[in-house]
Amino acid sequence: MNELRDLYQSVILDHYKTPRNYGSLDGATGSADGVNPLCGDHVTVHVRVDGDTVAGVGFEGNGCAISKASASLMTEIVAGRSVAETETIFSRFHDLVTGDAEVDPEELGKLEVLSGVREFPARVKCATLAWHALRAAIAGEEAEVSTE
Repeated sequence: MNELRDLYQSVILDHYKTPRNYGSLDGATGSADGVNPLCGDHVTVHVRVDGDTVAGVGFEGNGCAISKASASLMTEIVAGRSVAETETIFSRFHDLVTGDAEVDPEELGKLEVLSGVREFPARVKCATLAWHALRAAIAGEEAEVSTE
């Protein structure tokens, strides 16, 4: 189990130090800001939706390793998926990190590395912040998203 935990930590640190899809997104159709007032994480998610497909997604901001790694992983997982698939992935991911429902971690691919967050309830907000901002960006909501 320690080897698996070490691997998960390694993936999280890699996405934190070298986040994927970090920066603004050309041709974005929506953007949303998210803030976690508890720890100061701040993220802006940019999305480009083409028809019913999340054609591109990027993010900017500052936050802890969990917040930034989750945002980075999110951008890789949802790009090219339908809006409905993206919503399903968010729901399953939320269940995974909160422990609210049984989830086969393998169905979430690399997002499985964040499964340990459920052991630290305050960190769940860090892991889900970018996801809430993504949902708002897709929906065209302009209000800042907060974890509170």
